Order: sequence, then structure tokens, then C-alpha cells
Amino acid sequence: MSNLTSIIGKPELLVVNDFHPETIKFLDRQYSTHHFWKSGAAEKQQLINDLQGKCTAVATASWDCDPLIYELESLRLISAFGVGVDGIDFERTAAQGIQVSNTPDVLDDAVADLAVALILNCTRNLINAESFARTGEWNKGPFQFGHSLAGKTLGIAGLGRIGQAIAARAAPFKLNIAYHNRNKKDVPYTFCSSLTELAEISDILLCMLPGGEETRNVINAEVLAALGKQSYFVNVGRGSSVDEEALLHALKTGAIAGAGLDVYKNEPHIPDGYADLKNVVLLPHIGSATVETRRAMGQLVIDNLAAHFAGNSLLTEVRS
Repeated sequence: MSNLTSIIGKPELLVVNDFHPETIKFLDRQYSTHHFWKSGAAEKQQLINDLQGKCTAVATASWDCDPLIYELESLRLISAFGVGVDGIDFERTAAQGIQVSNTPDVLDDAVADLAVALILNCTRNLINAESFARTGEWNKGPFQFGHSLAGKTLGIAGLGRIGQAIAARAAPFKLNIAYHNRNKKDVPYTFCSSLTELAEISDILLCMLPGGEETRNVINAEVLAALGKQSYFVNVGRGSSVDEEALLHALKTGAIAGAGLDVYKNEPHIPDGYADLKNVVLLPHIGSATVETRRAMGQLVIDNLAAHFAGNSLLTEVRS
């Protein structure tokens, strides 16, 4: 829909960014939508002014939300696509009485599957092995040995829903599980009180930490040094949790054996230097990127909006 066009009888909805085209097409049919990301700065401000008192809800990516929306005084719901809500300003939402919903649970399996794929890619060096076979290098001799998982320790930084789904998948590989979390959980895994302690006992350190200032750069040089030369780092959580310069240095110098990364600080920018390294697997943030998962996430955005406009309780409200 045009930013300045409304449909009589349909609630106004501000769509902040192009988070999932299929979901947005559905929203275009259900509501009088305004595609915020298509406008320039002046047009955005004018649209906010025009929607005052008329628009009570926005749909947005959970990791990236234009702060200009908080100037919409009638706003009462941010329906976010994604589970990590570090793109939402909860001080503003609390002060202005704005509810926030996200899309948890439905993406756990897809992200957990990808985490296991990265663990296997790192420890068995599968990306380089595929190139070795494809380019004919095999004719010159055998490929270098990888490492088995059985008996190794997988350290999970952030044992939430997805972290526990990963732990469940790790069990058949005969991996031992350790974890660091803000609070100790009632689980049969080894608890570590710090990230450094977790790194020291891990053969694979997996980051599932949420974004935000609390976790910014917590995977730092000290943690990577504790991880050690024979161990691997995998990140399917948030890129902001990692000191990328420290990680790049650790990979270049052999301070750790390798890494598997699906997330970065300034996506889609991948830090210079990573692409030149053979001991890092780089993916373009595809943890939840399956057709089925993204549809399920979109359905939660749709259902939370429907609940809001019907005056019902949200299905997945985020309480800060």
C-alpha cells in the first residue's frame, strides 16, 4: 500500500521493514498498511504525523525497528517478527504503554538444526573437504583428518529454549553438555558460573546469548584464550555478543582451531579478513531461514495483530 493511502473499514497498520514478504502480503490484504521502509526521512515523519490517533499497531523485524515509531502517540502494539527483541526500546515501550509480541518456539528446531550443522562443519572441516573433492585435490593425496564428537564437551552460552533444543540434539552424538546462564537451571548438565570457566572445559563453545548491552562483546579475547587451540567457537545467537577483532585474531593466530558463524555485528557486513581464512565457516544468518519456520513466525505476527485488534490477550507477549 502507499504510505498515504488508507482503506475505509480496515485498521491502520504501519509495517516498519520488509521482514518477510509473504507475511506482509497477507497484512496488506487484512489492513490499511503503510510500508515505512519505502519512505525517506521527511516522508516518514509526515506519515507518523498523519497516523497520530489512527494507528495503534506496527509490524517489524524484532532485531531492527525504526525508533521514529515511538513518536506515534497512539501506538499500543509492536508485533515483532523474530525471537530476539534487541531492536525494541523497552524503556520507551514501558513509558508509553506499548505491548510487544515476538515469535518464540516456532524457530527453535530450525536454529538448533543449523547449530548442529555448524558444529559438524567445523569439527570435520566439511566445507574444505567438499572443495578438496570438487577441485581434484584428492588426486594428490588424502584430506586432513577432522575430529570426532563422541566424548567431547559442548559448552552452551545461553541455555534458553533453543540452547536446550541444541543440547537434546547433541546427546545422540555422545557429547557432554556444559552451560553458562544468568541463572542455574534444573537440567542434567554441568553449570559454569562464568563464560571463561565454560570456555576452559569446552571443546566446542556455542553462543546462544541474546543481544543487547548486557552481552555486548562478552565473547572476548580472554574467553577465546580459555577456549584454546584445539577447540571451536560457533555462534548462532547474536553477532553483538562477540568481540569480532578478538575472534579474527584468534582464528588468524591459531589461538582457537576454528569457528562457525551465522551472525555478525553489522549484518550483512562480514568483517574484513574472515573470508580469507580456511578455518571459519561463514553463513548469511540463515538460522531460522526455512520456508516452514518463516511461515510459522509470520503467522504469530498475524495472530498477535488479530488479537490486539479484537481486544484479546496477545499470544506471545514479551514482558520486559
